[in-house]
Amino acid sequence: MFITGSSLLDAIVLSVVSQGGTYGYKITQDVRKVFDVSESTLYPVLRRLLKDGYLETYDQEFQGRNRRYYKITSNGMILLDSYRKEWLSNKKSIDEILMGVSV
Repeated sequence: MFITGSSLLDAIVLSVVSQGGTYGYKITQDVRKVFDVSESTLYPVLRRLLKDGYLETYDQEFQGRNRRYYKITSNGMILLDSYRKEWLSNKKSIDEILMGVSV
């Protein structure tokens, strides 16, 4: 299986969130470092990952207002680990073709 499209975005989001509880805008900024994505694209991904049990939320006060934070669940870590293994396998295959390197 090849990790692309929505699976790649899921993997990147899960990886960003796995680095510590964080909020939607910060997730968007971190994801944009490697993947061009709008907030209107990202929030449905967050909701789906939340609904599927890969993320959970908690609210924390920030400057007098509640801010919703996301954190990865144990099932989310299992999925992320699977994505990471898939990525390494895909990367090796792509490197062999694009770079002419047999790894």
